Amino acid sequence: MIGYYVHHHGSGHTRRATAVARRLTRPVVGLGSGGRPEGWPGEWVDLASDDVPPVPDSALADVTAGDTLHWVPRHHPGLQARHRQLVDWIGDTSPDLMVVDVSVEVTLQARLCGIPVVVAAMPGERTDRSHIIAYDLAEALLAPWPAGAHPDGGWPSHWWDKVWHVGGISALDPPPVEPSANLDDAPASTTPEARRVLVLWGGGGDDLPAAALEEARRATPGWTWEVRGGGHPTSPDLWADLLAADVVVCHAGQGSVADVALARRPAVVLAQPRPYDEQAATARALGRMGLAATGLGWPAAHEWVGLLSRALTLGGDGWAVWGGDGAARAADLLERLAERVGPTGRERR
Repeated sequence: MIGYYVHHHGSGHTRRATAVARRLTRPVVGLGSGGRPEGWPGEWVDLASDDVPPVPDSALADVTAGDTLHWVPRHHPGLQARHRQLVDWIGDTSPDLMVVDVSVEVTLQARLCGIPVVVAAMPGERTDRSHIIAYDLAEALLAPWPAGAHPDGGWPSHWWDKVWHVGGISALDPPPVEPSANLDDAPASTTPEARRVLVLWGGGGDDLPAAALEEARRATPGWTWEVRGGGHPTSPDLWADLLAADVVVCHAGQGSVADVALARRPAVVLAQPRPYDEQAATARALGRMGLAATGLGWPAAHEWVGLLSRALTLGGDGWAVWGGDGAARAADLLERLAERVGPTGRERR
């Protein structure tokens, strides 16, 4: 059995973990504080929240233990209950393998209990003390991007030796493609008046300000704008929305990028402020690889004509390099590793 810890901040970790878990053939048990995700294929352990009750003074609570960890506030009842649940669950079930997406503390807790761990790698600057501990002890680093996307991360060679570059992991499950269909031929719009912008904005960050959206609309005559997420209604059929868009505008979260890559749509990808410059690193990679028009933050109104034009010029063909179907590859690698490092595998060695 494989245990799968899912971080509760935003929706990206949940969507990615669920996509991988649904492709596993071994039993999988999810663990997290955000409630059982829709579509989760196995059991779910609802962990106590480590930030409830709120910590009023982070410095007084020494939440990083002297910059050694990320979140371990002193004497916090939720944190204590959470880790007690984890230890009890590991002791009761003894999983073959733990996947952690993401938490340095859960990674350490599992490995201290003798359970091999695969850590979901994240782009950006990850050479702080906490990440070094987690990445060093991981059996493998699951990277939801293609090889070569982040060559300048400053990672030591022993991390690169155990990276699984599976490509983008999209949570979408598109319908079968007809033999004559070509994703890059959609949509069928041929005139400027018909061109459509689809803005995808996930959770975990700032909502899109209405004034900025209105300025972008006014600055791009001949384009219609539709917004999904970011304080606006989510899409009832995201795959259909993607295929109908001439250009997709999204933030540089791993899940959104993977969705766009799977649909192979021309895109404007905008990095939002995140810890460790995660999204900025992804935007730089996409720009360097010539896959999308990119920017940092929400652009000024006068920049939109150029960004949309750049996206159309680049097109969607290049997204094949990034991929969006990495969930199946990730599941296969996890199955093989669990077979090798699980109790039966150790006995064979």
